[in-house]
Amino acid sequence: MNRVFTLQFWLLCASSFLFFSSFNMLIPELPQYLTDMGGGEFKGLIIALFTLTAGISRPFSGKLSDKVGRVPVMAFGSLVCFVCGFLYPLTTTVFPFLFLRLIHGFSTGFKPTGTSAYIADIVPFNRRGESMGIHGLIGSLGMAFGPFLGGWIVQHYDINILFYASSLLSFLSIAILFNMKETLPKERQEKYSWSLLKINRNDIFDGSVLPVVIVVFFCLFSYGAVITLIPDLSQSIGLKNKGYYFLVYTLASIGIRFIAGRWSDRKGRPNVLIIGTLFMILALLCLAFTHEIILLSISGVLFGIGNGIVSPITQAWTIDLCREENRGKAVATMYIALEAGIGLGALLPTFIYQNRVENLPASFIFTTAVVSIALIYLLIYNRKHSVSTI
Repeated sequence: MNRVFTLQFWLLCASSFLFFSSFNMLIPELPQYLTDMGGGEFKGLIIALFTLTAGISRPFSGKLSDKVGRVPVMAFGSLVCFVCGFLYPLTTTVFPFLFLRLIHGFSTGFKPTGTSAYIADIVPFNRRGESMGIHGLIGSLGMAFGPFLGGWIVQHYDINILFYASSLLSFLSIAILFNMKETLPKERQEKYSWSLLKINRNDIFDGSVLPVVIVVFFCLFSYGAVITLIPDLSQSIGLKNKGYYFLVYTLASIGIRFIAGRWSDRKGRPNVLIIGTLFMILALLCLAFTHEIILLSISGVLFGIGNGIVSPITQAWTIDLCREENRGKAVATMYIALEAGIGLGALLPTFIYQNRVENLPASFIFTTAVVSIALIYLLIYNRKHSVSTI
């Protein structure tokens, strides 16, 4: 198969756009929503709890993706978003809200796992990085469109309208999936049974993708910190729309995702990942010294470039390293590292922050040090495996 831009590929991209818009449109507004309930000290849990269940569900979604099919796994993830959007207006106190965040995390535990395996099924090996880059670009547009739309809705309407809008986008994501063909070969498909939810050690971790796990964990730590702390940083410098930074960094990632994917197909994944990690480090250093919108915008551009490089290439690298029959498990393993990184990134820097604006620089400096571990590992990996430099 030589074609990448098939109808199935574009349908998948459209579904992902709506899915990422759905849950990301809530993120900039939830810290204030929780604070208004009297739970400001629990801000770090907004993302941490979400990623906890996302990470826990990865072995299940990976196994079901390899046994039942990619499309049912994707549909379940979008369905969770649909249901949670209607339940948020009913959570008017702190702990029911946090419990719902825990449930909401199942959405990203399932949808992206099935999506990555589906792309690997329909795209030729020599264009894997390019296709992951294009899909990631579309997903990133959703991640930018969602928060910006969410900010606009809250400025002009009640926050409950934001929650219902999130559900609507999820419903549209599901509707698209029902028009997609299953790519898991029929001879490998099994009917769903509760026994498939029995997980053993071999179902949890695919050791072949350990290099990706290390890079993803330390790099995505930064994303957890950014999505948790940026709303407060934006408010402190006078920005009304807390989705501004997310819009800037996503727009910056658009072009680089396509270029980086193709570049990594030719030059090797680790080489290009080194460059992406460097951009992330520079972005975090800018945030540590941000007191006005200009430096915030520069950071957004740098972070967008870094994330636009790291995200699609780590997905392609995961597929490169694993066996075909273990794609679901390998992708799930990578996403477990991603969720763990984001979750800890949302939690640990908030211990430094303590809801005090003057502590934000220290939080971002700490995050910079964590991401630097990924850079050091990639440099050592490149040298050990004699990968040619660019």
